[in-house]
Amino acid sequence: MSLKIAIAQINFVVGNIAANVEAIIKAASYARDHLHAELVVFPELTITGYPAEDLLLRADFIEAANNAIYELAERVSDIALVVGYPEAKGEQLFNSAVVLYQGVIVANYRKQFLPNYGVFDEQRYFCSGDAPGVFEFNGLFIGLSICEDVWTEGLIQTYKAAGAELMLTLNASPFNAGKVHQREAIICQQVKLAELPLVYVNQIGGQDELIFDGASFAVDSNGVIVFRAEEFKEQISLIEFDGINPLKSICAPLYQYISSEYNALVLGVKDYVRKNGFQGAILGLSGGIDSALVLALAVDALGADKVEVVLMPSVYTQDMSNEDAIWEAEALGVNYHIIPIAPAVEAFTGMLAEVFAGTARDTTEENIQARCRGVILMALSNKKGKLLLTTGNKSEMSVGYATLYGDMAGGFAPIKDVPKLLVYALANYRNSFSMVIPERVITRPPSAELAPDQVDADSLPAYELLDPILERYVELDQSADEIVAAGFNRADVVRAISLVDRNEYKRRQSPPGIKITSRAFGRDRRYPITSGYRGV
Repeated sequence: MSLKIAIAQINFVVGNIAANVEAIIKAASYARDHLHAELVVFPELTITGYPAEDLLLRADFIEAANNAIYELAERVSDIALVVGYPEAKGEQLFNSAVVLYQGVIVANYRKQFLPNYGVFDEQRYFCSGDAPGVFEFNGLFIGLSICEDVWTEGLIQTYKAAGAELMLTLNASPFNAGKVHQREAIICQQVKLAELPLVYVNQIGGQDELIFDGASFAVDSNGVIVFRAEEFKEQISLIEFDGINPLKSICAPLYQYISSEYNALVLGVKDYVRKNGFQGAILGLSGGIDSALVLALAVDALGADKVEVVLMPSVYTQDMSNEDAIWEAEALGVNYHIIPIAPAVEAFTGMLAEVFAGTARDTTEENIQARCRGVILMALSNKKGKLLLTTGNKSEMSVGYATLYGDMAGGFAPIKDVPKLLVYALANYRNSFSMVIPERVITRPPSAELAPDQVDADSLPAYELLDPILERYVELDQSADEIVAAGFNRADVVRAISLVDRNEYKRRQSPPGIKITSRAFGRDRRYPITSGYRGV
């Protein structure tokens, strides 16, 4: 007895049911006609894309998703389909997987374990299933599960007791640094205990803040991975079985620190621009490390012809900053404009001179400069139909080292979840295969250049101290005392935590950005703006 199963690691569009149906049919036809597969497995909630969020509360949307199942049954033949969809049953909604073959619904399974932590909010929408799903195909008894199910201890043994000889699991498991190691380790351990082979299909693509990395895989009954698809790439692959044993195949490389983060960011920019219908991207290029990295990401994602940059020097901008920005633009082959902001700054300060009379110069005047730049960039974005990318990193967003309606103005924040030290590592990585960021941009002290001889260290602890403190407070929820006990100076800890606590209002007004760490701002870390709590 043999079986050929295709893994369809496909990039679907949330909410575009018609396009997703066509993508399913195209993939199934390829799997049948070119790979000679007998069954093809798609990711979780294939029909709607994941996560569909409050679209799942719309009756018309759910009706269209359920009708799509019948359309697929009618239009696809000679290969079995396993697809995910939101199943409506009376007043209840389930996160389900259906098996279609020769126009018939062979089996239907409802997800039993609904995650409700981090970026997941499934209990808002779905009811839990209450039974394992096992169906027979070509003489083999196959178990169906969906994502969180197989992270649950003992579930695979339950399927074996129910008669399953092989597991198929449909997933929409988002990327963050190193998560794939955890994902594979947990599932391989459970497979080994149950001695039940498993095929794991994961979604690929960017969806707002989330990146789905793919990296689908197959595990034999000994808990050994015998196949792994590539990260961050659409791929339709074939797994051949000899009886219930999947045969050894190609295993793509597993997650690599820095390169995987870089590829995740590139995919996030590409899909956000593409799926939202923008003509390209535009950004302000300052000669600093953050904007240099965002430019490289944008060009790698979209192509140089789709990216424009604007240099907006002020009276405080150093010559080297302009020189480096021009060098970066020319190295990456993008169109650039130079628009000095002095006339706009003079106009605004003149307009405000009377009401500012008798006050000392402070950050207000600095912020006027940043807001002049924001107006220029938004005007060009509107005129050209290109998405404005902001260039703030996670360290800055954490402590509020950014200007509302200034450098925070824009539609998407590619490095919003990238700590400053990782920005440097990513810049060095990008330079390792072609030099696009001048060395002195990487080595010079970072500065907003909004005041004479200004550097970030005037306002913040050194990033070598700040980033580890922020990681412990923001991502790990450690208290001030715990962070100090880990060896950090109390004054630095108090200063950093105080800045984080009082800048939630700024973060709420920032554009969405790509999640790559274990806990990103936004849907992953939800703190009230108005709050009496202080970490110190």
